[in-house]
Amino acid sequence: MDLLIAQITTDLRSSDALRQSSALLQALQQCAAGRDVSALARTTATEILAAPSSAVCKRLALDLLRALPLPPDLLDPLLLSSLRSDLSFPDPDVAASSIASFPSLPSHLLPTLLSSAHADIAAALSSPAESLRLAAVTSLSSLLPRDDLALMCSTNPSLMGHATTWWGRLTELALDSADAVAAAAFEALARLFQELDARRMSRLAGDKLVDGEGALAVRAQWAADAIDFIWSRRNMLIARSMVMPVESFRVTVYPLVHAAKMVASGAVNTLRQIAKPGDTTIADTVEASAEKLVGVSDIVSHLLPFLSSLEPPLVFEVGINMLSLADAPGGKPEWASAAIIAILTLWDRQEFSSMRETIVRAVVANLHLLDLGMQVSLFKRLLQMLKNLRAESDRMHALACICRTALCVDLFAKESVRRGQKPVPGTDVISLFEDARVKDDLNSITSKSLFREELVASLVESCFQLSLPLPEQKNSGTESRVIGALAYGTGYGALNWTEPALDVVEVCRPCVLWDCDGRTYAIDCYLKLLVRLCHIYDTRGGVKTIKTGASQDQILNETRLRNLQLQLIRDLREVHTSRISSRLIWAISEHFDLEGLDPLLADDPEDPLNIIISNMHKTLFNTDSSATTSNRIQDVQAVLICAQRLGTRNARAGQLLSKELEEFRSSTSADSVTKHQSRYVLQIIKYVTNHPDNRWVGVGDATGDYPFSHHKLTVQFSEAAAAQDRKLEGLVHKAIQELWRPNPSQLTLLQTKGIGALHKDLPKARTLTGSSDPCYIEAYHLADPTDGRITLHLK
Repeated sequence: MDLLIAQITTDLRSSDALRQSSALLQALQQCAAGRDVSALARTTATEILAAPSSAVCKRLALDLLRALPLPPDLLDPLLLSSLRSDLSFPDPDVAASSIASFPSLPSHLLPTLLSSAHADIAAALSSPAESLRLAAVTSLSSLLPRDDLALMCSTNPSLMGHATTWWGRLTELALDSADAVAAAAFEALARLFQELDARRMSRLAGDKLVDGEGALAVRAQWAADAIDFIWSRRNMLIARSMVMPVESFRVTVYPLVHAAKMVASGAVNTLRQIAKPGDTTIADTVEASAEKLVGVSDIVSHLLPFLSSLEPPLVFEVGINMLSLADAPGGKPEWASAAIIAILTLWDRQEFSSMRETIVRAVVANLHLLDLGMQVSLFKRLLQMLKNLRAESDRMHALACICRTALCVDLFAKESVRRGQKPVPGTDVISLFEDARVKDDLNSITSKSLFREELVASLVESCFQLSLPLPEQKNSGTESRVIGALAYGTGYGALNWTEPALDVVEVCRPCVLWDCDGRTYAIDCYLKLLVRLCHIYDTRGGVKTIKTGASQDQILNETRLRNLQLQLIRDLREVHTSRISSRLIWAISEHFDLEGLDPLLADDPEDPLNIIISNMHKTLFNTDSSATTSNRIQDVQAVLICAQRLGTRNARAGQLLSKELEEFRSSTSADSVTKHQSRYVLQIIKYVTNHPDNRWVGVGDATGDYPFSHHKLTVQFSEAAAAQDRKLEGLVHKAIQELWRPNPSQLTLLQTKGIGALHKDLPKARTLTGSSDPCYIEAYHLADPTDGRITLHLK
């Protein structure tokens, strides 16, 4: 290798252009093969770039230096002066190679170079040579949106002036006669908008720079100017994009749509306020909202024909952007339905099969833009599509979206009927999940797929989110329509969420019979919702009547809950898992109306109380191997607590349970702890039976809490099912949280809380433990909100 480098060095030092170019080609080949040729960097810079050389050699030398790690002393001033002089080289290809090297330079060298080369860069952007214009646009589009350059511009007014001029020229080049240059300019605009919205490039580059107010103001200024230009010349830009080759057309879609949406929603004024915080003269530049609507409609009618294109990536890009416009003020459901139908046609396209997760994510995130009929018809198809998704996080996100929209549709339709409108068929939660395959999946005892557990857990967690206060919305965004539908649906009272929740507990009733190989998370979620509803409607007190002041709706709902409880009691005999059996007994007996039972049927084995007690007997005396390995202690504890609560509430239950507990105490199934506990429960039941007037008020009342958890003591019982439960819970909670309580973007924070919202907290040290004992671990952790990292220090 040393001999080869010596040979290449000798050739580079010769004044023969042919030998120099072949030596540079050889060095590039070695570099591409992964070999270290960094020893050639200095020779290349001094012999080729700093000395008079041919255009081919200069281009090859610049390509080589871009691929090598450069020593700091070589960069400054030798290489900078060479790059600076090559910008004015007569051959435009050499100037293009020189300007293409700018993004690979370290940040601290950029201000000097860019300020001194301002005239040359401006000349390159207006050059008659297409290759030079293209290189200038490509180089600046990857350089200008970067964090470091935005920070420099915020502190360097001269550089800011130059950069603003370059952005102005870049936006004009979107109308360039050369297709490649116009496409590169459109890409540059897309990159600027994406960087302002999501900081995508900066995250990819792993930037750790703290984004200051100045950097944000700089980007906002550039974006506002670009949006103004695109909006004012939109017809020309539309015409220019129509004559571009079909493979380049895709890059023109996003900048046009983004600019239209920012103008239509008024967000462009927010950008202007961020760019010039004290300026009170900022007003809407577009006088009439009619002009905004016409402009948006023009762009939609320009994009509509491309939804039937034969190129899947183009269909997807156009579809996604049309959904974005459908969500803007003045957007129409027809635009959304056309886009979603087009995106769904890609599902069966062979070449697009790897993008199925993206298709589903795009469709479910925009379901709320469709009219009710279309949403209902899409539900059943979407549920089948979800079952085939590989990525769990995508599946969870999609399920969370579907469950939220199903509850919205249900609430919205019920509220419309209350207000005198005609009912829309198929909008209640029960009929949304009436698809034969979903029904079969819910009703089968054993199933290999986790999908049904994910569906039940997502539905139930969505109901709980619906019961919480809705997040405050100050801006119109993607979420606003969903929140609007929910607010409209919950307009008459805080308990309206219980109606769709009742549908959910009825639809998901078969889940208590499932055999899930020890997993209990989905069934625990279901029982938690059931207990909450029983507590809210006070099912212990029986079904209320009109005489006691109950409304028709309340009577209907309480009757439904009572019937559901009776059905679940009948299902108790078929429950496969002892863990679920004991929890279901607790959930029902805690909230069941015992006083409403017919005393004449006390000896009937089909009497609800007799069924409950016979199943408690079964759990107490269950000694088969599966019960002992799955931690039988928990099941017995649940039944004993249940016996205590049930026996103190009702005299007949107390008598029956006393017999059961006496039998259990004297059997071999009870260990010493449970024997003592049984004695204690028996004493309580006996005391309450003998002194009915001394009972403490409120002690035996139902609280609406579900005291069980699917978390098992993994140190003692290392079960695979417990790990799967925890994983499923994490995925469901994350998806629900992201959807219902999303973290606001930078622009949203600025619109709602002002510029102070961007200030990041410094890491704080918190002491976790401390003790007077000489043998202790002292620990503290640094929680860094910027990095999302927790460092734990132990000593």
